[in-house]
Amino acid sequence: MLVLTRKADESIMIGDNIEIVVVEIKGDAVKIGINAPRKISVHRKEVYQAIQAENIAATGAQPSDLEKISKFFPGPKKENKGDG
Repeated sequence: MLVLTRKADESIMIGDNIEIVVVEIKGDAVKIGINAPRKISVHRKEVYQAIQAENIAATGAQPSDLEKISKFFPGPKKENKGDG
């Protein structure tokens, strides 16, 4: 782990396009700003962990589960190919 000391209004760069800025220091809390491309997701760690847990839980679907819900989603309608 890289540990850096920064003051308010100072920043660090991660790669060429992610900037972490110390916005404010108040007591034992540090407010930071993150400038990153929109394609990069930025979350608090607890939110990231919750997302990961949900993704793992979502992969727990069994084929039998899909069969049970398939009755609610009818397949494509077959065209009548009579002599019209």
